[in-house]
Amino acid sequence: MTHERTSAIILAAGVARRLAPLTDHTQKSLLPVGGRAILARMLDALHAVGVGHVVIVVGHCADQVGALAASAPSGMTIECIHNPAYQKGSSMSLYCARDLIRREPTLIMDADVVFPREFLRRLVASAADQAFLIDEGFTDTGEEVKIYVQSDRVIALGKKVVPRAWDRVGEGIGFFKCGPEAGRELIGLLEQVIDESQGVCEYEDALHLLVSRQRVGAVDVTGLPWTEVDFAEDLRRAQSEVYPAITRLEGT
Repeated sequence: MTHERTSAIILAAGVARRLAPLTDHTQKSLLPVGGRAILARMLDALHAVGVGHVVIVVGHCADQVGALAASAPSGMTIECIHNPAYQKGSSMSLYCARDLIRREPTLIMDADVVFPREFLRRLVASAADQAFLIDEGFTDTGEEVKIYVQSDRVIALGKKVVPRAWDRVGEGIGFFKCGPEAGRELIGLLEQVIDESQGVCEYEDALHLLVSRQRVGAVDVTGLPWTEVDFAEDLRRAQSEVYPAITRLEGT
């Protein structure tokens, strides 16, 4: 897979009630870290690795996300797709971008991650058509989406899923590279889990089904600074620890 033809889907629709009141009138991905919105940093990182086409799935505070998208790096094509069911699970948001998933290689990304550009360099450069980024240095609090690997193949993922045997386990970063063949299968699996749950499930439920049907690799980023921003404490840590570490790493 070459990054010249890889697009990205960023899921930025959710209400993020766990960050209230910070997110009552603001999309979570627009919260600032190091003086810039998390989503703006994400677009910069995609631009830096040569991803020129980005679909942002919007919902909560969609106008704010659209305004930020309009100031994306020069040369990037940004398309916002509205998820009218954004109060439900993330499976509904990813399903809104199904046309892109079935058509071309895509990076599927949660919009609430503070990370170094090296993450995307490794994911894009991976020889695998399908791959997750994983951090094996995590502490299991029960909140993490865990990704289990056996013989260099992802065999299971989820917060509560535990396979019988595995070689490695890591926390999922929230980034997944998907080729169009697997993408077409993923769309069918999204339809299945959405139907079974009335749309309240997460898209990881469909990915868990996908890994038994398609070969999916794991790209290790253990030791690099990053955080998902789910709670106010995550935002404080992003600002005080993760962002300074990224700045040192990138020399910016």
